[in-house]
Amino acid sequence: MSAVPASTSSSASFALSPRARRYLLSAVALVGFFLAWELICLATGVSDLVLPRPSQIIVVLVEKFPLLWPHTVQTLYTTVAGFVLGVLAGVVLGVVVGSSRLAYDVAYPLLVGFSSIPKVAVVPIFVVWFGSGTVPAILTSMVISIFPVVVNVATGLATTEPELEDVLKVLGASKRDLLWNVGLPRALPYLFASLKIAITLSFVGTVLSETVAANKGIGNVMMIASGNFDVPLVFAGLIILAVLGVALYAISAYIEMRLTGWTQRKAEQDIVMA
Repeated sequence: MSAVPASTSSSASFALSPRARRYLLSAVALVGFFLAWELICLATGVSDLVLPRPSQIIVVLVEKFPLLWPHTVQTLYTTVAGFVLGVLAGVVLGVVVGSSRLAYDVAYPLLVGFSSIPKVAVVPIFVVWFGSGTVPAILTSMVISIFPVVVNVATGLATTEPELEDVLKVLGASKRDLLWNVGLPRALPYLFASLKIAITLSFVGTVLSETVAANKGIGNVMMIASGNFDVPLVFAGLIILAVLGVALYAISAYIEMRLTGWTQRKAEQDIVMA
């Protein structure tokens, strides 16, 4: 057998997998974004009160980490609690709405109407009912994340093939069997698609409530910082929220891949697999 040239062997050993190349390109794009931001601020001489440089934001994050950490934990706890409650309520309502035409006709207009109400309008109501603090933030996070879950779960159940249901009924399957063994598995991709939307909306609800009716949390920190014209601290809060949102989104995507990998293309699985 002929020997493999050293140059070919060396290049093969340093070849990156497609997944590694995607991660590398994402990292390069992220670094390039912040580098361009830094250079534009330096070149234009824009005031820190308008747009602080990323280096200044990093300094604020490091210096005020002991201050920001309890607020970060509070915002994360409030968001996750509201998100979980919203998903549970959304799945139950979605199953009811998607399984019954009567329930769909009765409940869907109510859900659409409630979803159309700006959530900032319901925060004062929650404050009147439960006082300021964590509970209004959890409830705001919950109600803002319910609607996408309901819609997607109901859609997943409603798109089950009638022919498949007819065959299973002939074989003796009950309505509960159809829901548990056919409807819910079919709705899983729709559910996880809604979770990716709901988790970002949950952060919106939490921060919205924290800026209005809370004395703790990243939203409260950003409100106080903006009142003191501490714009770097405001942007530091935005960076923290972005990191938390990406982390929870990645967790949702990983769980989705593990539970519904059969619905995804191989390339999509490679993106979320570790």
